[in-house]
Amino acid sequence: MSLFDRLGISQKLLCTLLLVSLLPLGGIWLISSQSTIALTEEKVEQQLYAINTVLTTRVDDWVDMNQRMLLQNARLSEISSMRAEQQNPVLQSISQHYEWAYLAFSVAPDGTNVGRSDGGKVKYYGDRDYFKQVINGERFGKQVLIGKTSGQPALILSTAIYDRFDKLNGVLALAMTLTEISTEIVTAKIGSSGYAFLLDEKGEVIAHPDDEFTRSRVDMSNHQALQALKRGESHVVFDDYDGKKVVAVAGKTRQGWTLISQQDYAEAYASIEQENLRALLLLVATILVVLAISQVVSRRLTAPIRELTQVAQQYSEGNLQLKISGLQRSDEIGQLAQAIDRLGTSIRLAMDRLQKKK
Repeated sequence: MSLFDRLGISQKLLCTLLLVSLLPLGGIWLISSQSTIALTEEKVEQQLYAINTVLTTRVDDWVDMNQRMLLQNARLSEISSMRAEQQNPVLQSISQHYEWAYLAFSVAPDGTNVGRSDGGKVKYYGDRDYFKQVINGERFGKQVLIGKTSGQPALILSTAIYDRFDKLNGVLALAMTLTEISTEIVTAKIGSSGYAFLLDEKGEVIAHPDDEFTRSRVDMSNHQALQALKRGESHVVFDDYDGKKVVAVAGKTRQGWTLISQQDYAEAYASIEQENLRALLLLVATILVVLAISQVVSRRLTAPIRELTQVAQQYSEGNLQLKISGLQRSDEIGQLAQAIDRLGTSIRLAMDRLQKKK
């Protein structure tokens, strides 16, 4: 005998109702869950990418503006003269006009400082990356350094100075703080837990919400989002340095820098948790309703069966003068009641015949 056959009617009814109700509900939940996960992943990715694109574009536009300014001033006759007395007024004007620029200066092809906007002592710049890049033929040079005064990252941009015969005559450079562009990055809001940060081409921090990361130029070249970008992946989910599970995207600026936007996984995918919670509540509610229905229905089904069982038991003990209920019912229970009633009548007739023979 199978386990199902050993169950009572109430248990069989409960199992049947649960099966009939929970199977479709489970299928609907599975399809809905997969759809919700796919839509949420797409939404999270699009949101992070949108913020990342806006900030990346802002960085590119800001650097482009300063590069165009350098090009325009490098063409001036005062600058191409490579004479400090002619260059200094122009360099001072540049430094005054662009509030984020704290030093404009020129460098001769041998690396010797010629003009300066601050009137300070000339220095040797032949060992600087931004100088070497231009001398080696690049249109623009750049280098991120830590400012000695501010303790914050500073950007040095440079471009070539040509004489009237288009011969390289020197290098024009502009040293500027990154406060303006950094503020836009570190104040970008991505929910309540997300943030963005900027890395240079080496993977070192240029702008980060944590000032210590910025001041120390922390090397984040192994950041999962940066590695995912190199692998061509659209986004990545990983455990951050503080153990939190996060989702992140990364994008490159035209300068080769990397801008990363990330958000706590729990917050980004909160809608999935909410959907799962709603599905669980619906499941619990369904089970409770099924239990209540099966309890009511099983009582209505089993009560007359138990009553008929007791009648049959009384018949077996010789008590034949019993009133049977349910004879007017048109269902199977009514048929059973009628059959037991006929059985009782047959037994009584048989008993009467036996009595007469005596």
